[in-house]
Amino acid sequence: MTATEAAVWAALDEVRDPELDEPITALGFVASCDVDVAGAVSVRLRVPTYFCAPNFVFMMVADARDAVGRVPAVTKVHVAVDGHFAEDRINEGTAEQQSFVETFGELAAGELDRLRAEFLRKAVLAATDRVCHALLAAGYTTTQLTTMTISDLADGVDVRRLCDRRVQLGIPADGQAPLLIDPASGARVADDAVTMHLHRARLTRISIETNGEICRGLLHERYAATPVAIRSSR
Repeated sequence: MTATEAAVWAALDEVRDPELDEPITALGFVASCDVDVAGAVSVRLRVPTYFCAPNFVFMMVADARDAVGRVPAVTKVHVAVDGHFAEDRINEGTAEQQSFVETFGELAAGELDRLRAEFLRKAVLAATDRVCHALLAAGYTTTQLTTMTISDLADGVDVRRLCDRRVQLGIPADGQAPLLIDPASGARVADDAVTMHLHRARLTRISIETNGEICRGLLHERYAATPVAIRSSR
């Protein structure tokens, strides 16, 4: 693999399914990625079902195009999805760098900023549960969690993921930021709301992870004859 190919794959590793908060590479959504000697890149995506939500698919195709386009050695980018009922419209719209509304017209309820923010809020909750579940298993009490800040946490994948999603959402993620924070307002969770907040975080994580397993199963069944390449576990 050339340096450019490695850089392109690294860029694709950063593109996530918006609902599942997992890299499209880890999910097996990248069917192929070709880089020629001139730096032109062609990426084909695949999705679990023919009827996957078109707004989710549009985001992944557009995000993949933008991520690969930022790789310095890349001279041209073409990203498309196969096997989706709206693939022609999505592929044409993203190729022309149109917005979702420009691409789908009156069929679109609106642009995708609100949807992205909602998925990020869910990602923050899920990441919060991963961090807090480990702390509680290690013997910390719920009361102790209410006073902890980011600087109190040992570095690790889950902590970095939590901070990264907070930064993307635009809520506090520095060392002095509270561990327990409302992803909608960015405010510290009140002491009398902590139990409910942790319960909500747990349910959100379980829902996301369950949907992820369903998508993996559907993708495997749909493309059983084609091995699913797992490129990343981030």
